[in-house]
Amino acid sequence: MNQPHVHSDEERRLTLISVMIVFLLAAMSQTVIATAMPRIVGDLSGLNLYAWATTAYLLASTVMVPIWGKLGDLYGRKPILLAGIGLFLAGSWLAGLSGEFGDLPLIGGGMTQLITFRAVQGMGGGALFTTAFAILADLFAPRERAKFSGLFGSVFGVASIFGPVIGGFFTDHGTVTIAGHLVAGWRWVFFFNVPFAAAAIAMILWKMPTLPRRGGGGIDWFGAGLIIAAFVPLLLAITWGGREHPWGSPLILGMLAWSAAALIAFVYIETKVREPILPLDLFSNRTFVTANGAAFVYSMAFMGVSSFLPLYMQVGLDYPATKSGLTMLALMGGFIFSSTVGGQLVTRTGHFKPFMVGGGAMLLLGAGLLCLIGPDTTTADLAWRLLIFGIGLGPGQSLFSLAVQNAVPFHQLGVATSSSQFVRQIGSTMGVALFGALLTAGLASELDRHAAEHPAAQVRKLDLGDLQKMALEKTLHPELAAARAADPVAVEMERTVRESFSVAIVHGMIFSLVVLIAGFVLMLMVPGAPLRERPTGPPAEAAAEAAE
Repeated sequence: MNQPHVHSDEERRLTLISVMIVFLLAAMSQTVIATAMPRIVGDLSGLNLYAWATTAYLLASTVMVPIWGKLGDLYGRKPILLAGIGLFLAGSWLAGLSGEFGDLPLIGGGMTQLITFRAVQGMGGGALFTTAFAILADLFAPRERAKFSGLFGSVFGVASIFGPVIGGFFTDHGTVTIAGHLVAGWRWVFFFNVPFAAAAIAMILWKMPTLPRRGGGGIDWFGAGLIIAAFVPLLLAITWGGREHPWGSPLILGMLAWSAAALIAFVYIETKVREPILPLDLFSNRTFVTANGAAFVYSMAFMGVSSFLPLYMQVGLDYPATKSGLTMLALMGGFIFSSTVGGQLVTRTGHFKPFMVGGGAMLLLGAGLLCLIGPDTTTADLAWRLLIFGIGLGPGQSLFSLAVQNAVPFHQLGVATSSSQFVRQIGSTMGVALFGALLTAGLASELDRHAAEHPAAQVRKLDLGDLQKMALEKTLHPELAAARAADPVAVEMERTVRESFSVAIVHGMIFSLVVLIAGFVLMLMVPGAPLRERPTGPPAEAAAEAAE
């Protein structure tokens, strides 16, 4: 009676494959759209809304993560995973159909349809991330789980590498005529998800065991609503601040105030309900606090660097988009290698702390080296710095979640896992916003310094949004790029912008180094408890309690 349920090797293997498929799809959905966006905004006439195609997915997936985690604890992983895949599949299909049928009631034109359906896709994607890691915890002991967590980290790296490649391939070569109807290539970026999601559903229904529920009671819908009310305006404020609106504008300050009030109300409500969506007693767990704090900081640094380095290469070093993507392979290659190898070593030794600290030290070295880049940095010089950064990043991405899962009781496993994903996504969004704000300030300072030498005074008004739109317009209208290349004034202006941006990027790199130092300190505070060798579950928990 005190023995945990033993799942067959076939059940575990096929479940693992199906979960990895959906995890890959969720991760790829965040990257595949980037190379397709120039063609999408051209077809749907949505240049002014292009950023929302990514923002909508991020917002929806982020705010739904803790809700999905709690639902998984209450009703089981299998139905929640199937619900998440279903939402993701529906959102993918509808996003691919955006604009095909003209304006729709309540939604509007093609670009607003795409944004709406990307939000639906993101709601499902939030379930895939958090449920995938929770299922690993259900099926495998913490020590055995380490190698699979590293494998999932590698999947994320693969998605980061091949997502833009697949998006570019479909966009450039995927246009076909079906039954006399022209289907634009970029639509396959979304249709691509459908057969794989359907296959994952079939495998889950066929072989995934019905895992035991880990909690009782009902869902705290009021608390769930307050999470949405608190974090949607927060994410919008840090995304818009310094770009769409000044940080001191009434709109940004109002959203931040609203977010703070909703967060205070959420904390109060969670102390009063019987089944809180985020149990506050988790914050008395030292491992939970320090590991999630370090994960938050690491995500800030990683997303800041990975989001703006391609722009630095395209604007500052004048690389074409393909070359910038290939150069980023060095970072992702290092990430995949260290994540996979680190997971295997943790499984063999049963200890995660030495590999976590070693990776953190390597990451600090890589961030310090990236602070030395500039307008004359060569491709090879940039690539080896990115490789070191990626090697340092790999272990932490999987081991933080593993540490949290190893430290919480079984009935809180889902909500603890979802909290790790939640703080990572919040950190990612804040990292992009803060990195971008520092980059914008540095760019403005450099352009002001060059303004006296440059005949086009309007360069002083350029910000990151302008540079991103310029990159899109260069892809959409190559004839304009050719005309600017023949204009001496335009050539001089672009030279000034390149030099200024190459200097400004260092401001963001220094920010990443500073936050990583703080993250390293938090990492040192994570207790290095040995990984448990028995699967986490009610029988195992009871046996452990009896032994005490």
